[in-house]
Amino acid sequence: MTIQADLLGAIETYFDAIHDCDTEKLNAVFHPQSSLFDADNGVVFVEPIDSFSRDVAGRVSPASKGQDREAEVLMVDFLSPISATVKIRIRAHQSVFVDHLGFVLGADGWQIVSKIWHLESTIPEGV
Repeated sequence: MTIQADLLGAIETYFDAIHDCDTEKLNAVFHPQSSLFDADNGVVFVEPIDSFSRDVAGRVSPASKGQDREAEVLMVDFLSPISATVKIRIRAHQSVFVDHLGFVLGADGWQIVSKIWHLESTIPEGV
């Protein structure tokens, strides 16, 4: 595989982890010291990956509700051969998020070291 194909594979793992609420995949694609950030409520919110993983483990997965996986890569920007920023859009239930994922290539492959997310929209029930 190439660096780009490996990175796209890591992104697909992230998409699957969120759609299936699969913490094994989630923990494989996130660096163990990574954190997630947002400021949608006017205050910077920081969540370590361990906390986020526990949150995901307690959720009902979109897959179990029969929701098709709706996720797309909007941009990939390689900062170097071993670091990249990826902008994605992903739907989980009625929420549509835009994420900026910071990836670094290390001994365990491409891993997310930071995630900044924003709730872009909420889709009405039944859509």
